[in-house]
Amino acid sequence: MGKLSAAEKKKVQLPLLWIGLGSIVMTFAGLTSGYVVHRSAKLADNSWLQFPLPMEFAYATAVIVLSSLVLVLAKSQIRRSNIALAGNLTLLALIMGLAFLYLQWQGAVALMDQGYFFTGGNSASSWVYVIAGLHWIHVISGILVLLYTWYRTAILKVHTAKEHQGFRASSIYWHFLDGLWLYLYFFLLFIR
Repeated sequence: MGKLSAAEKKKVQLPLLWIGLGSIVMTFAGLTSGYVVHRSAKLADNSWLQFPLPMEFAYATAVIVLSSLVLVLAKSQIRRSNIALAGNLTLLALIMGLAFLYLQWQGAVALMDQGYFFTGGNSASSWVYVIAGLHWIHVISGILVLLYTWYRTAILKVHTAKEHQGFRASSIYWHFLDGLWLYLYFFLLFIR
């Protein structure tokens, strides 16, 4: 096996991304299914603890949705050959991703302040930490992807109106993480 040419890399980039996204979907489908089964068993013996999600999770949800909209604007600017603005918007989306993580952390702190910990208490809070925590790990990877995308867009200026597949792939991943959080947030909000 030799090195892939640029054309070969471009050809496999999106299919590999979709395979990776599929595996993430399966992971969270398994986790949320496990949550439902565990919750049902605990509800049957009246040992499931119901508690409200912290407001910081709602604020984080708004921030990550807005970050996706900013990234859509950035992509539209690339298509218009306005690379400088696209780079600035990508940086803004990156900063919003960091704000999402900060708000999520503050949500975890709020849970701990209310006495809901990962271990030692009721398993209901453990599920919230596991599901949200695994998403946080993926968001950190998304932030790294956005940082790399910003660098390639704003500094190296490799994306053009005709060639921006790398930006497209990064956007797909970030939008996926956004959609995944929306699913997880509303799942945890309504299946308490």
